[in-house]
Parts: sequence; structure tokens; C-alpha cells
Amino acid sequence: MRPQSVPEVPAEQVPDGAVLLDVRESDEWAAGHAPQAVHVPMTDVPARLDQIGAVAGDRMVHVVCRSGGRSAQVTAYLAQAGWEAVNVGGGMKAWAAASRPMVAESGVEPRVA
Repeated sequence: MRPQSVPEVPAEQVPDGAVLLDVRESDEWAAGHAPQAVHVPMTDVPARLDQIGAVAGDRMVHVVCRSGGRSAQVTAYLAQAGWEAVNVGGGMKAWAAASRPMVAESGVEPRVA
């Protein structure tokens, strides 16, 4: 279930060069992710806020997961902590459907796991 009133942007409207925070698990990340994304699994976000902040600076953070549920929760968490954050609607499934660039850690054809 997605938190109410979480700002959301369609995957195809995420600007090139945006700060993209991928909160999926490591196996999902390895199967395929956006080339510019920063990987911090959802459960690690609270402990790694400094790292996320170092990457984001004063820019908006676009949060993505597989389908949008986990990323909506992280977006709400970041907003509550005072960050400017937006959920990527539809997650990596929508990202792939929009033919946005993807890479895989293993060098195989990237996919959304």
C-alpha cells in the first residue's frame, strides 16, 4: 500500500542526470538497473542518509523500486526527514517499459527482477 500524498513522476519523465535512488534488494539491482542509479536497499536507507545526501546535494531525489510501493514508502520517509523526494511511478517495470537505459551487473541482458 502506498502512503497518501506522496509526490510521483512517471518513469519516462525522470530527467536525464537526475539523482535516482534504487531501493530494491541486491539481487534485483544486479539483474538490471538504471546506469546512473545509486543503490541503497530500503532497509538500509535510515543508516545511509549521509551517503544519499552526499550524492544528492541539494537536488531532488527520485526514488525507484520494482513497481513503486517500496519507493513510495522511502519517498515519504525522506520527505518527513526534510528531503525533496519524488516516487518514480510504476518503478523499474515502468522504466523498462518506457525503454529507459538499463545495465546489469553480470554483463547479461538487463531485466527487471
